Amino acid sequence: MHNFVYRGLPAHVIFGQGTLKQLENAIETVGGTRAMLLSTPGQAEAARDATSGVAAIVGHFDGAAMHTPVEVTQRALDAVREAGADCLVAFGGGSTTGLGKAIALRTDLPQVAIPTTYAGSEMTPILGQTENGIKTTLKSDKVLPELVLYDVDLTLGLPVGLSGTSGINAIAHAVEGLYAQDTNPIMQMMAKAGIEALADALPTIAQAPHDVEARAGALYGAWLCGAVLGSVGMALHHKLCHTLGGSFDLPHAETHAIVLPHAVAYNAPATPEAMAMLCEALKTNDPAQALYDLARAVAAPPALKDLGMPHDGIDKATQIAIANPYWNPRPIEREAIRGLIARAWAGERPWGVRGC
Repeated sequence: MHNFVYRGLPAHVIFGQGTLKQLENAIETVGGTRAMLLSTPGQAEAARDATSGVAAIVGHFDGAAMHTPVEVTQRALDAVREAGADCLVAFGGGSTTGLGKAIALRTDLPQVAIPTTYAGSEMTPILGQTENGIKTTLKSDKVLPELVLYDVDLTLGLPVGLSGTSGINAIAHAVEGLYAQDTNPIMQMMAKAGIEALADALPTIAQAPHDVEARAGALYGAWLCGAVLGSVGMALHHKLCHTLGGSFDLPHAETHAIVLPHAVAYNAPATPEAMAMLCEALKTNDPAQALYDLARAVAAPPALKDLGMPHDGIDKATQIAIANPYWNPRPIEREAIRGLIARAWAGERPWGVRGC
């Protein structure tokens, strides 16, 4: 057993079916009396309907957007102040959770997160924000939601495509947690369990979207993967996805689903222990290929070009990705990184990796 450091993050989680009925009590638990409901425009109606009986909700801001643009946060802050809100209820996926975090960073208002996807952001003290086309991240306990309310019923209507890409996005958190610079046996155990739960559930959801057991398994896996993301550092995969998403305005989950197999192939030679655990979780001897095939099984888009990234963006993304030094188990090599991005852009299979 190697020496390690484990820092547990505070977490208050309510998990199950029908748990949304406990929202009024959840708001009280975090000390709120006047809550601002946050959502994206697309989930505005669902958010209002789901919380219609909650008297503590005094306002609704439905402008949450991908990559948490600073200008959207400013508009939301104005709405929060106008309503006199003393807490936040974020209803939705990573975009809405990110907006809640951005507001909390600036106001210290407590948050109740109600995830409706498998993004996992609700379990992390990490905030990514975009300004002038550049996405930056920060880590602060101020942005960690005080309470997370998981209701499996809220995921039953999640479209099959989004279920798949959101789930693979969650798997990406755990994959990098397996070989993070500050990983430890506790995080590796959670990461492996989260990957296994999602890899088992996602193909079933693709064929039977209303399978409650599969939905529960996926949401449980996303919780574990999110906790890993919040507890240890990330590496190449997340750096690339932030670069691509912020620079080309690519959808977050789809970008993760495309890049992950290629990032695993890149780092595999330097992470044999992590690859062995990943092989066990995915029940395979080639984890990069298995992740690529999982993405196809859940109908995730195969190529960055399908998301609107231009071909000349390959060189731009390469330059941004190598511009600022960051830790990765394998050294960052320009030509190899360019090759990785080029394969992801074209939708090609990743390099084969014998990980077990």
